[in-house]
Amino acid sequence: MPMQKLPQTMRLMGLGWYVALSIIGGIGGGVLADGWLGTEPIFTLIGLFGGFLLAFWGGYFLLMEAIGKGRGSKAKDAHD
Repeated sequence: MPMQKLPQTMRLMGLGWYVALSIIGGIGGGVLADGWLGTEPIFTLIGLFGGFLLAFWGGYFLLMEAIGKGRGSKAKDAHD
């Protein structure tokens, strides 16, 4: 289902889940890597930083699409 068909509330909830899961996934992956390699805080911090980057980058594009300024939104509006 295209994001334009969802109500605004659902779009923003999806954005919140995306940000939360990106950060949690980065931390979780870092903790697992640290456990396997015995490098306690290094990969956890790298995962945290990577999660923040992914959350910011993807969240920016999701937010722009949610408010109607996303990639190709003008082209889609012209065809509708």
